[in-house]
Amino acid sequence: MAAPVGDRAWVDPTTDDAVVTTLSEGVGGPIGTRAGRHPWWTPVRVLLALTALCLALGMFQKAGCYDNTWQDGQSRYSQMCYSDLPYLYTGRGFAELNWPYSDDHQVRDRFEVMEYPVGISYWAWGTAWVTHWITGSPDLEPRYAADTATVAGWPEVHREIRAFVIVNAIGFAVLALLCTWLLAGVNPRRPWDAVAFALSPALLLTGLVNWDLVAVVFVAGALWAWARDRALLTGVLIGLGTATKLYPLFLLGGVLVICLRERRYRPFGLTLAGAVGAWIAANLPALLTGPAEWKVFWTFNSDRGADLGSVWLVVQQAMDTVPDPFSFDPHTINLASWIFFGAWCVGVAALGLTSPSTPRLAQLGFLIVAGFLLVNKVYSPQYVLWLLPLAVLARPRWRDLLIWQAGEVLYFAAVWWYLGGYLAPAAGGDSGFYWAAILLRTAAELYLVAMVARDLWQPRRDPVWRTRIPRFTGDSGTSRPMQRLRSDSSA
Repeated sequence: MAAPVGDRAWVDPTTDDAVVTTLSEGVGGPIGTRAGRHPWWTPVRVLLALTALCLALGMFQKAGCYDNTWQDGQSRYSQMCYSDLPYLYTGRGFAELNWPYSDDHQVRDRFEVMEYPVGISYWAWGTAWVTHWITGSPDLEPRYAADTATVAGWPEVHREIRAFVIVNAIGFAVLALLCTWLLAGVNPRRPWDAVAFALSPALLLTGLVNWDLVAVVFVAGALWAWARDRALLTGVLIGLGTATKLYPLFLLGGVLVICLRERRYRPFGLTLAGAVGAWIAANLPALLTGPAEWKVFWTFNSDRGADLGSVWLVVQQAMDTVPDPFSFDPHTINLASWIFFGAWCVGVAALGLTSPSTPRLAQLGFLIVAGFLLVNKVYSPQYVLWLLPLAVLARPRWRDLLIWQAGEVLYFAAVWWYLGGYLAPAAGGDSGFYWAAILLRTAAELYLVAMVARDLWQPRRDPVWRTRIPRFTGDSGTSRPMQRLRSDSSA
C-alpha cells in the first residue's frame, strides 16, 4: 500500500513490515484502500514528535544522577544514569572557560587536555560559555587560586554542572530532531524508516552519555546529501564528522565502492576534496593554538590498552594467567585490530563490487563501521549511536533492529553494574556475566551485519530495493540510471 506524495508514493509501514503489521492490529489494523491523509500530521511531523518523546524519556532516565549532581558514586551505576559531561566540565577546565587547546602552562598544570577530536572539544567549550551566561557569568578569579578538586565541590559549580548538562541535552535534542528529518528525507518513498531512529532504545539510553550525537548528525547529513547527488556537500559533512569522531571517515570507503561500480569518478573526487578541506578547516584553530594539545587525541588512542566493551578485554582478562608472550599489550592490539579491519574492508569492498545491484551508501557504511567497532580497543555504550542512522536505513526491519538493540541494551545495563561491582563473583576474580554481555552484544551486531550482507547479495530480500521506483536507483530514487540485475538479464 502506498499513499501519494506529490508525483511519487510513500510506503506505509503497516503493510511493509511484519512487526508493524502485527502491532497495528491493536489500533485498527493495516492501512486500507480508503485511508486519507491528515491535514497536518505528515510522516515527518509524526517522526519529529516521536523523537522529542524519546529524548524527553532519555532525560528523565538521567534524573536520579541529575538530582545529586552525579556526586553519588554508586547511584550513577545502580540507576544506570552515568554521563561523562559533568565530570569533564570540571576535569577539563570548562568551569574556568579555558580553551581546550590552550598551551598555557598554568592551565595545563591544572587540567588534562581533552582527549576527543576537535569537533567535540569546540562543542563542549561553546556549551560551557552558554552555561556561564545563563548562570549569571560567575567570577572566575577565585577559582584560579583554588585547588581544582575544591572548586569541583563548590555549590555554585554544582549548579553550573546541572546547567551544563541541560544546555547539552537541549543541543542534543536539536541534533536528534535534525537527524530524524535528514534520515526521513534520504528516501522520500520510505520516510517511516526513520522511526527506528526516533524511537530507538539506544538513543533513549545513551544520548546523554557523551557528545557522540554531534558526529551522528554529520553522518545523517552525509547520507541525505549523497542521496541527492550532492557529492561536494557529502564530502564536507564527512570531513566535519571526522573532525568530531573518527568513524565518519569510513563512509568514504562506501562512496568509493559505489563510484567504482558506476564508473562515476568525478563524484568521488568531489567528495574526497570536500572531506579533506572541511577536516583541515575544522582542525586549524586547534592546531594553530596548541599543536601539542591537538595531538593528544591521536596519542591517547594509540597508547590505550584493551578497555570496556571490547572483545580484547574479554580475551585479556581470560588470559590473565597465561605467560607474558601471550599477553596483549597496546601495540599488539593495535596491529591485530588494523590487520583485521583492513581485511574486513577488503571483504566489504568485494561484496559491494560483486553484488547483483549497486549497494546503498547506508549499507556499505554500516558494514564498515560495524567492522571497526567489533575490533576496536574500546566499545563504550554510546558507540551504538555511530551505527544507528546507518542501521535504520541499511536494514529497515523492526525484527532485526530490535534483535540488534536488545544486545546493546543488555550491554548498557551490564557495563554499569560491572563498574558498580554488582557483577563481581563472590569468590573473587573477573565477572563472567560481563564477558557474556560483551559477547552477546557482539553476536547481535554480527546478526545484523549478516542481514545487511545478505541483502547486498540477494537484493530481492532488501526492503528498500523491493519498493524502489523501477526507473531509478540510489538511496532516494534520484535520477541515476538503475544498474540492471544480472539475474534479470534473462527476463
